[in-house]
Amino acid sequence: MNQHLRHLLVQGIVLFLSALVVGCSQEPSDSFQGYAEGEYIHLSSSLGGSLEKLFVRRGQQVKEGDTLAVLERGLELAAVSEAEQVLIQAENRLADLSKGQRPSELSAIAAQLDRARIALGQSQREFDRRQKLYSEKNISLETLDQARSLKERSSAEVAEIEAKLSTAKLGGRDDQITAMQAEVAAAQEHLVQASWRLDQKTILASKSGFINDTFYEEGEFVPATYPIASLLPPENIKIRFFVPELIVGNLAIGQSIAVSFDGESKPFSATISYISSQAEFTPPVIYSRNTRAKLVFMVEARPRPEEATKFHPGQPVDVRLEPTHE
Repeated sequence: MNQHLRHLLVQGIVLFLSALVVGCSQEPSDSFQGYAEGEYIHLSSSLGGSLEKLFVRRGQQVKEGDTLAVLERGLELAAVSEAEQVLIQAENRLADLSKGQRPSELSAIAAQLDRARIALGQSQREFDRRQKLYSEKNISLETLDQARSLKERSSAEVAEIEAKLSTAKLGGRDDQITAMQAEVAAAQEHLVQASWRLDQKTILASKSGFINDTFYEEGEFVPATYPIASLLPPENIKIRFFVPELIVGNLAIGQSIAVSFDGESKPFSATISYISSQAEFTPPVIYSRNTRAKLVFMVEARPRPEEATKFHPGQPVDVRLEPTHE
């Protein structure tokens, strides 16, 4: 065999071995690299203040509604107490206006009316007596007029006290009651605002999950809207993987995938929830020799709620597409 033939033979063997190595190193066309990701809930207060109590630590499981932290709230407690007292006073004044005067006050007015009626009866009898004497010409007209004036004053006094008693039974005027109702409504709104400010000083878990991190220690000042802790509910855990252009067109929202990672013998099921419409170069987190120059599309999938806690953000996973059923 001459040198030229030997050279061609060597080149052929090299090409064959290279193709064999490349072929063996390629991943299956339905298997892709990815990682777990989490959508964290950052828990904060609309009001600033010193952190009085922190009830949780990183990695702790919490339930929806659990108290996680409490900020200083002395001023807010005092404001709520004051607003409650103002509301009680306004409601009492409205009740007094609505029901009229007290029974004891009504009784006093009724007693005045009884005395006035007695006086009217006496003055009426005295006028009748003098009128008879005048007709018999036993008294002067002036004496009769004095009795008439006394009777008229007594009658006017009875009418005045009767009107006073009727007004006392009716209660306050409509315009007074309307004004007092507006005052009660304003006091109620003030109490709502004070209570809201007080509630802002207590940080509650908005969902069940685990505390990923805390950002302040007891005694530190926490500015308004700055997160005190980050919470990761199981339903906020997702799988993120990347597929080439030739594959992305075959995927659909709701499609099932199988997700596996080191340490688990069987894969977990997840459902595709998002497919990006923008191509990107392979992210560094899954960068490899075979994918370094590829354009890929990001895909997200949600695992089953009961299996979501098996995944941890940043954890590398392998994704295999499950066949769709037409």
